[in-house]
Amino acid sequence: MGRGLSDQVDLASEKPSVSMEKNLTGRGRLPSRRLEGLVVAVIGSLAYSQAARPMAPRHMQVNFTRLDLELPIPRAAHSGDAAVDLHARHDVTLEAGERASVATGLAVAIPAGHAGLVLPRSGHAARHGIGVVNGPGLIDSGYRGEISVLLINHGHEPITFRRGERIAQLAIVPIPDVEWVEVDGLDETSRGSGGFGSTGS
Repeated sequence: MGRGLSDQVDLASEKPSVSMEKNLTGRGRLPSRRLEGLVVAVIGSLAYSQAARPMAPRHMQVNFTRLDLELPIPRAAHSGDAAVDLHARHDVTLEAGERASVATGLAVAIPAGHAGLVLPRSGHAARHGIGVVNGPGLIDSGYRGEISVLLINHGHEPITFRRGERIAQLAIVPIPDVEWVEVDGLDETSRGSGGFGSTGS
């Protein structure tokens, strides 16, 4: 097996081995100070690149308050699920083509640097054509009010959701800290200003 950087460098003395010096030059030794500086620069560059690419946390705590204690606590149905279910706080009937705002009895404190996305439930969409009007609905991290879902019935038959039934899903996603900069012109791309239908039917 090949030798790693730790095998080539004497960490106690912080001096590179002769074999490493020859490998780096291909013909002989570099001056000791120059080689040490090169090693330090490489290690520093690697450390900076890792720090500049923060990884999404594997575990995150999201505080919430139930405004209706008879409704279920939000939790994922299965390990690895991307979202938790939202439940109707009151009965609602949607006629074909009708939409309504449905309270969920839930308020959340989404951590800074993240946002909540309210998504339709795939089963309701497939069987009844139920969607979210502004889907996905966006919940900013600073919002502390009750979550309501703007449901719409795209189907041909009326549908009723009873109090406590699942009506939508809530996912938490990372949001970058964006700096908006006005410029005189934008960089060129192969697509350019092509909009709707620009790639064909």
